[in-house]
Amino acid sequence: MRKQHPCGGFQWEVMRVGADFRIKCLTCGHQVMLPRVKFEKAVKKVIKSNAPSNDAQINSDTEGEEN
Repeated sequence: MRKQHPCGGFQWEVMRVGADFRIKCLTCGHQVMLPRVKFEKAVKKVIKSNAPSNDAQINSDTEGEEN
């Protein structure tokens, strides 16, 4: 996020995605709900993504197949 949390933390974990985002401060654990538009403007960068990559999807689709 662009602004520092009052506890001093800069890193957040996204807990819920939809019309609103629920994010949790990784320093103190405080959870905050933000509208999608406000969240998208406030994000500085994504440090780690838990979304599966295309390579993982391709590898799982081809496992078990014999040529």
